[in-house]
Amino acid sequence: MYAAEFGTGQVFLSMLWFFLFITWFWLLITVCSDLFRSRDLSGWAKAAWAIFVIFLPYLGVLTYLGLRGNKIAEHGLEASQRQEEAFRSAVRSASAPTEVDQLTQLASLKQQGVIDDAEFERMKARVATA
Repeated sequence: MYAAEFGTGQVFLSMLWFFLFITWFWLLITVCSDLFRSRDLSGWAKAAWAIFVIFLPYLGVLTYLGLRGNKIAEHGLEASQRQEEAFRSAVRSASAPTEVDQLTQLASLKQQGVIDDAEFERMKARVATA
């Protein structure tokens, strides 16, 4: 009997409320994550914002978005650039030849006669100081 009273309008409203609920949590998580990764706020300012968002969530989130909404994208961009640079650095360090590899290659070139003793010593000193 209850299912017969649950019409198309009720389904639409239920779906709308569900998506608004999901959107609210997405906004809340976005604000909280931006708040704690923000380097331009002091610890006291972060604590004040957190208390504001916890005790007055709707007003706190909307105020944060109004006052600091442009910072959210900037912080996201900075974080992605730091992450990309860390990845590139890790790839460079993993693919760069080690000191032992370079010395082995120099010894091989010396044995083949490609470089002489003086050049070998000079290049070995350069590898050791690098």
